[in-house]
Amino acid sequence: MTNKILVVLTSHDRLGDTGEKTGFWLEELAAPYYAFKDAGAEITLASPKGGQPPIDPKSASPDFQTDATRRFEADGAAMADLAATKRVSEVNASDFDAIFYPGGHGPLWDLVSDQNSIQLIEAFWGQDKPVGAVCHAPVVFLNVKDADGAPIVKGRRVTGFTNGEEDAVGLTDVVPHLVEDMLTDLGGLYAKTEDWAPFTQRDGKLVTGQNPASSEAAAKELLSVLAES
Repeated sequence: MTNKILVVLTSHDRLGDTGEKTGFWLEELAAPYYAFKDAGAEITLASPKGGQPPIDPKSASPDFQTDATRRFEADGAAMADLAATKRVSEVNASDFDAIFYPGGHGPLWDLVSDQNSIQLIEAFWGQDKPVGAVCHAPVVFLNVKDADGAPIVKGRRVTGFTNGEEDAVGLTDVVPHLVEDMLTDLGGLYAKTEDWAPFTQRDGKLVTGQNPASSEAAAKELLSVLAES
């Protein structure tokens, strides 16, 4: 049976009041995309506004290119999929086996409070399907509750972009949420490794990754959860 995985990207492209652009981090889409694709999964891309989501321009710069990002940018079918993402409001959890959120700073502004995204995650969770997020994307869990009305991260092992990593990129005073603090404040059992090193956490069917270096590992962990389901 082919696993169907929904990947949800930000539609937000403004980095606070800095005048700079943001969006999703290319590596955090590209590495999971091919982890899923090479495992035989069928991938559907979605975003709040649909269509082409904004790529953080820094993530497309030569300094941050990886084998996965180069493969993605040379992949006509993948780029066409990206240019035509479905609207989050138009997708249904029942049609998929798992959901995954790549990071970048964009989700801190839109997906964190997007009601369609919140309801979608709650639907996946309610259907006992794997839910994954990497880097800044665990912020999407801020307003997501389980059947008992508790935050889905409460009492669960989680990770995400560290306060130290945010400080290192100079955006601590720009972002509306610090992922590490948010997860901790919600009662998540937040853990991390050294800044920029790969690190993932899995608790039941919830999978999180700390930073861009963790994106492929988080995707593979999600596939492991699917394989056990």
